[in-house]
Amino acid sequence: MKTKQQIVENWLPRYTGTKLAEFGQYIILVNFSNYVEMFAERFQVEVRGRDRSMLSATAHNITIINFGMGSPNAATIMDLLTAVKVKGVLFLGKCGGLRHDKNKVGDFILPIAAIRGEGTSNDYMPPEVPALPAFALQKAISTTIRDYEQDYWTGTVYTTNRRVWEHKEDFKEYLRELRCMAIDMETATIFTVAFKNHIPAGALLLVSDIPMIPEGVKTDEGDKKNAARFSDLHLSVGIDSLKQLMSNSLTVKHLKF
Repeated sequence: MKTKQQIVENWLPRYTGTKLAEFGQYIILVNFSNYVEMFAERFQVEVRGRDRSMLSATAHNITIINFGMGSPNAATIMDLLTAVKVKGVLFLGKCGGLRHDKNKVGDFILPIAAIRGEGTSNDYMPPEVPALPAFALQKAISTTIRDYEQDYWTGTVYTTNRRVWEHKEDFKEYLRELRCMAIDMETATIFTVAFKNHIPAGALLLVSDIPMIPEGVKTDEGDKKNAARFSDLHLSVGIDSLKQLMSNSLTVKHLKF
C-alpha cells in the first residue's frame, strides 16, 4: 500500500467491520457504543465491528461510528472516511460546560468554532488556520433543535488532549480568560482534519458535566443518569438534522444566500 487512498480503503473496513460499498453518504460520529446500539435498535439494523475497534451501523444512507475518545482517534476516523464519498459528517459529542453560571447538564451546545488546544490538528494544518464547522450543517442542526422545541447555546469549544485537569487551577483560569463555552477532546480535530480532507463537518455537543466547580466534576454514577436522560434526544436531533439535509437536497459544503 503506497498511497493514502490505498491505506484508508483497507483500514476503514478493518476498523469498522463495514465494507466500503455499505457506508452511508452521511456519517454520525460518537464516542460511546450506546449511541450505536440505540441507532441500530431504532432502525432494526445490525451492529457491525463488535470484534473491531470501531462499532458501526448503517440505515437510511446514514452510518454511525463509535470512533473512541480523544483527538488522535478523531483524526484517524476523519482520515479513514476519505475512503468513501461522504457528503457530511456530524459529531455528536459530550463536553464539559465551562460557564457554570449558565450551563447545566443536558444543555446543547452548537459550536461556531473550536480552539485547537489538542496538538493533533497541527499535523494537518498550520496553527493560524481556524477550526470551523460547515455552516450549512450547523444551520440544519439549529433548525432541528428548534423543531424539537429545545434551546441551545452557541460559542467556542476548547479542545484539549489533557485529562484529569479538573484540579489544576492555573489551567481553569486560562479557560476562563478564553471565555469558551465548553471543553472537549475531539471537536477542533474533527473540524480541522475535515477541512484538510475536503469533508463538510459539524458538531452538536451535549453538556455532560460542569468541571469548573468541584460538585460539577463528572462521576460514573452521574454519567449513567445523564446518558439515560439525554442521549436519545441527542441522537434523534443528529439523525433528523442529516435527514433534513437529505430531504431538501442541500449542499453541505457551500451555502448560497
